[in-house]
Amino acid sequence: MAGLAIDGSNPDVSLLYDINGLAGSAPGWFDRGMEFAGEYGIMIGLVLVTLWCWWSVRRRGAAEDSVAAVAGLLWAPLAAGVALLINIPIREFVGRDRPFVDHTGLDVLVAGKGGFSFVSDHSTMAMALAAGIFVAHRRFGLVAIGLALVAGFSRIYVGVHYPTDVIGGFALGTAVVLLLAPLAMALLTPLVSAVCRSRRAGLLVRSRAARDADRAEAAEAAAAASGTPGTRPLGIPEPRPDDNNLAA
Repeated sequence: MAGLAIDGSNPDVSLLYDINGLAGSAPGWFDRGMEFAGEYGIMIGLVLVTLWCWWSVRRRGAAEDSVAAVAGLLWAPLAAGVALLINIPIREFVGRDRPFVDHTGLDVLVAGKGGFSFVSDHSTMAMALAAGIFVAHRRFGLVAIGLALVAGFSRIYVGVHYPTDVIGGFALGTAVVLLLAPLAMALLTPLVSAVCRSRRAGLLVRSRAARDADRAEAAEAAAAASGTPGTRPLGIPEPRPDDNNLAA
């Protein structure tokens, strides 16, 4: 490829050609799969992981854990939106054209892409969602981060972003989530806690079975704390005053 020979001294461009060059030898169905994954598939996957995580955390663990996890899951899409807004002035300030504008020989699998390249909106949004899910739940977060990495790779593969566009998007999405998480959680946790106390809306935070278990546990704790007349803490009956006189 002529473009690679000209720009071989630039690692960013060299890696772009190396990754995008895989499209030239891959089957057509794989190219179409990468195109769909990069445009829509990974984002759909991240939404499904978020819903799966929400369904899991509202059914297991203590109520406080469910509240914190649901607050974190709410922060994930909000953080993605904030990161995309922050990227608008960054993209305009840097003004970097798409790689296919300045370099020839690329297999561009997604037609009609315009605007500036740095940083990648898809990579920013994917990693912000993944990092937000990780804040809420480590195991689901690792799955989401894996999907975000695939999303970034696919943007290079289809020829619409440089590797540094993707890395910049990952950094921006992660930074927004982690730096603003303390403030976001301080605001969202009381809101989610109030919803949890609601009779019907609380099911969004805590499942019916989990709420029944919480009430049963609270009742047992209250009974143990107050004590039941005529019983010991282990449920052994206390001797009555006249029991000692039965043998007389």
